[in-house]
Amino acid sequence: MANINETIAGMMEIDGALGAAIVDYTSGMLLGSAGGGVDLELAAAGNSDVVKAKLKTMASLGIKGGIEDILITLADQLHIIRPSVSNDGLFLYLVLNKASSNLALARRKTLDLEKQLQRI
Repeated sequence: MANINETIAGMMEIDGALGAAIVDYTSGMLLGSAGGGVDLELAAAGNSDVVKAKLKTMASLGIKGGIEDILITLADQLHIIRPSVSNDGLFLYLVLNKASSNLALARRKTLDLEKQLQRI
């Protein structure tokens, strides 16, 4: 089991990582972060709205299950939002340099780190 700081450190070890955070999407608050690439505090609040909107849409459509991850592709960056299964209301947020990262490996590593995050 890993704590917030260990999980963020693990995300920053992913090839191409620019920034990483753990966010409480119920409040939009940043619980911990490292690096940059974007204003992580502002991104935490904005991406909390993204997660809540998707969950609301899924409920309206009667879609069962949860979100595995959300990928946002920008010109120079990839953003991965991975809601936590064991910590309801939290998500891992990873900002990657698009040119120097491997999306498949980053998604896998983010999944592994989310599974290791201790219950908060």
